[in-house]
Amino acid sequence: MSPQAAAAPGISYTPLQVAKLYKFPAGADGVGQTIGILELGGGYRPADLTNYFASLGIKQPSVTSVSVDRAENKPTNANSADGEVCLDIEICGAVAPGAKIVVYFAPNTSQGFQDALTTAIHDATHKPSVISISWGGPESTWTAQAMTAFDSAAQDAAALGVTICAASGDNGSSDGVSDGANHVDFPSSSPHILACGGTSLQSANGNITSESVWNDGAKGGAGGGGFSNQFPLPAWQASANIKPPSGGGRGVPDVSADADPQTGYNVLVDGKSLVFGGTSAVAPLWSGLIALLNQKLGKPLGFLQPALYSLPKSAAAFHDITTGSIGAFSAAPGWDAATGLGSPSGENLLQALSAAGSISSGKRRQGAAPA
Repeated sequence: MSPQAAAAPGISYTPLQVAKLYKFPAGADGVGQTIGILELGGGYRPADLTNYFASLGIKQPSVTSVSVDRAENKPTNANSADGEVCLDIEICGAVAPGAKIVVYFAPNTSQGFQDALTTAIHDATHKPSVISISWGGPESTWTAQAMTAFDSAAQDAAALGVTICAASGDNGSSDGVSDGANHVDFPSSSPHILACGGTSLQSANGNITSESVWNDGAKGGAGGGGFSNQFPLPAWQASANIKPPSGGGRGVPDVSADADPQTGYNVLVDGKSLVFGGTSAVAPLWSGLIALLNQKLGKPLGFLQPALYSLPKSAAAFHDITTGSIGAFSAAPGWDAATGLGSPSGENLLQALSAAGSISSGKRRQGAAPA
């Protein structure tokens, strides 16, 4: 999906500031981890990355590009998909500068998207432990066959201990479809992918002062969420007492973080300093966090949704978002279809996962345009 540019002056943060507000684990930089990023267009300029990370005062991470189906890193201008590519790399790299970043460029087709995922999952050279996806589209724009094939690949990732994070969409509960119905965004609706929704983050003196659902109205965008028409409710959501409406299935999103362009991220794209938001920013933020958690835990989290949904409330692993809506769905105590379990409280999440001990690798079988 295309990152959302700030339409008017607002608050902006560096990824480091957001990570600090969410108390990402200290003493970790993602070393030993590889983050794979899937891109269906655009590109990055090495000089931008050098200048961006220098401006943050951190070491530039290793960034490598991989061609899938003859697609390549082809930067053009800041108004293109370059914004998406740079947003993804710069957030991942700022949060986990010790991790290696591998960008898989593929054609913007269903087959290209599928091939990018399978290439990343089975990349024996780079071996990503986390994969970030900021592209997608409403389930209604995909064939059932394409979604099943993509989800099957995501199951393979789960079996291999690879975590996949995907943006949940930037157009509220309709996901931009003008038929009056609710729609969720795929591939975030795959039950084997961590669906990442959006919030609006306010802070003062290095602390969060308020956090609500990201919804800037029809022209400003809103986080995606709702219930899948393709995938049934997973057992780990059912056991968390999530009850979809009649005919609904897997609930989206699982987690959230700052996505509002009015509280957005400072990035450098084709030589221009810009502020971007959207759930396109949340997938790489969570991917960076998972790289840090993998490093601290000494093992890959892999398919972590069952563990996340079973964490006790007393662990305070999430900031529970209780105000705002994405249209048809409103925030409420506990999981909701606007912001999922909430935004991360990184140190608490690390402690809770460490205490839980066992992380599920997932089961092998359980019965494309920018979003």
